[in-house]
Amino acid sequence: MIMFKFNVNAFAAAACFGLIATTGAHAFEFLGLNILPDLGQSQPIQQANLPSDPSRDVQPTRTVVNDPTGEKSGSITIDTKNRYLYLSLGEGKAMRYGIGVGREGFAWSGRAHVARRAEWPAWTPPAEMLKRRPDLPEHMEGGIANPLGARAMYLFNEKGDTMYRIHGTNEPDSIGQAVSSGCIRLLNADVIDLYDRVKVGAPVNVI
Repeated sequence: MIMFKFNVNAFAAAACFGLIATTGAHAFEFLGLNILPDLGQSQPIQQANLPSDPSRDVQPTRTVVNDPTGEKSGSITIDTKNRYLYLSLGEGKAMRYGIGVGREGFAWSGRAHVARRAEWPAWTPPAEMLKRRPDLPEHMEGGIANPLGARAMYLFNEKGDTMYRIHGTNEPDSIGQAVSSGCIRLLNADVIDLYDRVKVGAPVNVI
């Protein structure tokens, strides 16, 4: 596996915005909050099968708790202050995950929904980013070394693509921290678990 030498935290923060160049998400046309975007030739679920161990060094943070959100089953609530993501399970219970959130100046809140999901997403930095950071690779395939981690879920709202993602990370120490450019990151083992439970169209509330 090829490894790159650069500031991983800065790379991971920038990756949230660079991801859109690889997925073609910028071309999606949003038609309404409860209607999925027209994906054209793209599929709302991108599958991959990579022989990588997503839980090689750390234990998952997920745990079942009493649901504090009041949201319906299948909804995601992101508590940016306390650094938790809740997936409402119904019957008063939720699955809670530890997360990393946007650093100062990049935090956000509001409602959205999951419009697309991808397994082991690749990343192609945009040209302007490569001019600023010539040390970055021109393209990075999905895998355990990719800062987007094992899974990515793409968030849209009534205006279209928010450019924010829920994704994994290869920097487990960043969980519980405010380090990203607004994307929500989970441990790879946790984001795989969340991905397997969440459907395209799931509502997301960021508070």
